[in-house]
Amino acid sequence: MVGARIRKIRLEQALSQEALALESGLSRNMIIGIEWGRKSVAYERLWDIADVLEVPVTQLLFPPDSAAQISPYRGGRRPMGG
Repeated sequence: MVGARIRKIRLEQALSQEALALESGLSRNMIIGIEWGRKSVAYERLWDIADVLEVPVTQLLFPPDSAAQISPYRGGRRPMGG
């Protein structure tokens, strides 16, 4: 799903895979593999990709409608079933 979001944002910005690869420090083959879900991306590289795409890294990790619903765990007891 992360790869699909990267691809969607990249296409919206009319950015080629090669341009994204060059600016993020990854190979074009790696970008292709990430976008198609065939390769995993190192956690640190998500920030590089987000910087090139000029979006917060959370936009790559979560669908736009679910980002607002996710709240960080603040400690204490976790609710049952959650």
